[in-house]
Formats: sequence, C-alpha cells, structure tokens
Amino acid sequence: MPTAVVTGANSGIGHAFAELLIQEGYDVTGVDVNVGDKLKSLQCKTAQLDVSSPDSIKAFAKAYGDGPLDLLLNIAGVMAPPEEDTLSTVSLDTLTKTFGVNTFGPLLFTQALLPNLLKSEKPRLAVMSSRVGSIADNSTGGSYAYRASKAAVNSVFKSMAVDLKDKGVVVVIMHPGIVKTGLLPAGLAPKEAVIPEEAAEKLYKVLTSKGLEDTGRFWHREGYELEW
Repeated sequence: MPTAVVTGANSGIGHAFAELLIQEGYDVTGVDVNVGDKLKSLQCKTAQLDVSSPDSIKAFAKAYGDGPLDLLLNIAGVMAPPEEDTLSTVSLDTLTKTFGVNTFGPLLFTQALLPNLLKSEKPRLAVMSSRVGSIADNSTGGSYAYRASKAAVNSVFKSMAVDLKDKGVVVVIMHPGIVKTGLLPAGLAPKEAVIPEEAAEKLYKVLTSKGLEDTGRFWHREGYELEW
C-alpha cells in the first residue's frame, strides 16, 4: 500500500485530497495545525502539525519513523485578509506569518521527511502554489505577502526538482484555480470557484500523470503549464 502525508487536511483542498487518496488505496497520514472535526473524520492516521514551527516538524518526523513515504503533499496555506495585504497596510508580522506557512513550512517539512521519500521506489513531492505567484502573470498587483510567498515557494520547489531529479523524485508545483475554501473571505468567491473535491480530483490526475521529464514545472488543475 503506497503511503502519503497531506498537510492542511482539516479543511478545503487538503481535506478533499486526503479523502481522495484514502479512496485510491493510500495509507494516508493527514496533518493540520487545527485538530478539528474534519481532520478527525478522516479514516486514516492523523496528527497535529504546525508547519511554521521547526519543533513541531521535528516531533512529527520522529513520530513518523523511518519507513518509506511515496507521496508528500504540502497543501497547508494561509492568506491575510485583503485589507491587511496592500502596499499601504502590509506589515512584517503579516509577511512573517504568511511566509512561515506558505514558503518556509513546505521547505522545512520536506527537508525533515526527505529521508523517507528517498526510501520510496517511486517518490513524488508536491506543493500547492497559486497562479498569484506567477510574476509574468501579475497584472493586478496587491496581495504582497501572499503573492510573494507563492512566488518564493515556486522557486524553492523548482530548486528541489533540480536537486532531486537524479534521486528519482518527481516534483509537481500545482495551481488549484479558484476554490471555495476558508482562504477566500465569505461571500467573495466568484461564480467560477469550484468545490475542493473537484479541485483535488483534477489535481490528482495532474499529479499522477507527471514523470521525471516534467519535474519542477508549474501546472494548472486543468492540466496546462503556467508561466513563472
């Protein structure tokens, strides 16, 4: 049975992805900073994990043990309220919290579980980014902390793809499209927003269709490549 660890599994796309992987026959460990009803409802192993805390990451890696890990999905993310992430309002606190979860967290969590990934016969590593992090596609400005954190995590995982290609690790950088999750303020989801289950299903098809020849590229949930 293949193994998977999914962050952000108490809500949104993380929870939907964990459920999907369980249905696909994975031995899943779902983790989240909040041990809420959705995380508890998953028919799999669960744990509390704060990806912005090195101590929390270290404790989880120790508890996970030294067994192989076939799939690591870095999905946990945060976004400050729009009014706190403008040119005139963004603060060091907002920047620090956003980068801690969206950029530093996926890097340090992957670092901690890399020995497990490298024991897999077919290791696969993914991160939930956002088209907002595309510098070439930025035509609206704003969202300083969130946008920069996603541009930075793209850079991090592109580097991982280069460093890990010879070790057989496929790295997939994913954009989910607009999804009805807790990141969007209530009532602000546009008509084209999809439910997390649809996003997870389409992203799973993208994730599983990529090989080493595609490693380190940036994909839309509909399957086409996005520019940096």
